[in-house]
Amino acid sequence: MTLLKNSVLSLAAGLLVLTNAFGQKSSSADTLNPAGITLIAPGAILKKVSGQFNFTEGPAVDKKGNIYFTDQPNDKIWLYDTDGNLTQFAEKMGRSNGLYIDKKGNILSCADEKNELWSINPKDKKVTVLLKDYEGKRHNGPNDLWPDGKGGIYFTDPFYPRPWWTHKTPFLDAQNVYYLPKGKSQAVMVATDLKQPNGIVGTPDGKYLYVADIRDSKTYKYEIGKDGSLTNRQLFAPMGSDGLTLDKQGNVYMTGRGVTVFDPAGKKLMNIPVPSGWTANLCFGGKDRQTLFITASESVYVLPMQVKGVE
Repeated sequence: MTLLKNSVLSLAAGLLVLTNAFGQKSSSADTLNPAGITLIAPGAILKKVSGQFNFTEGPAVDKKGNIYFTDQPNDKIWLYDTDGNLTQFAEKMGRSNGLYIDKKGNILSCADEKNELWSINPKDKKVTVLLKDYEGKRHNGPNDLWPDGKGGIYFTDPFYPRPWWTHKTPFLDAQNVYYLPKGKSQAVMVATDLKQPNGIVGTPDGKYLYVADIRDSKTYKYEIGKDGSLTNRQLFAPMGSDGLTLDKQGNVYMTGRGVTVFDPAGKKLMNIPVPSGWTANLCFGGKDRQTLFITASESVYVLPMQVKGVE
């Protein structure tokens, strides 16, 4: 999860023009699915839900399949429900960036206004601050997060200067990956071998963690230890990513220029073009978890899939 709209890369030439609900031209799944690949639902089109935002980020799905996402520059969290309705959920949410819904239904947030981790109750919007600092210093900017089955939280902490900050340099020298154990207020540094960690996601069995090093254009796969430590780093793909998600086949979905999908062995399967300058993040939602929800700069898109997400 990277910078704001004014720092987004320009759209790569040659992207397919896709359809949305407003009558733009379209490319069907028959052309989007390469030969032998059946991830996208037959006849599906990429639908633009809305383009009213500044920079969208952090999509996360709840137990019912509803999706929360952020418009960080405007400091708002939005809700896209399973009936296709789009509503503003809350504002002044600590400049929330990456989100994830925990097992209790609370919204975990990388609130980088003060570089904290939050838990937001979706019923009354009450905020609980889970993490404030690291050894007395603020974090650089918690960006993306993934909670494990034990109640702990892995998160990336890169430095991207924000216009709402008064400081211009990072509080911590390095940009690392951290683990916040359940019930603790201090995180443990678990990966220091990355240039600028960004997207992060773990496997449902809790055995592996994927971390994208966006500055180094690489994504790594780590083994997760019983104590939360990360070991045996392996290069998974020669591509960095802003956000990451998984489907139930173990395929890894990466963002940036559209959506790029890799199989569990790290083989590139396909790229899904998205007509936006930068595709920041994504998740699977809907009642059946077969709707790929994509945050892309000023817009959000949905694409019906044949595979289900793991969230």
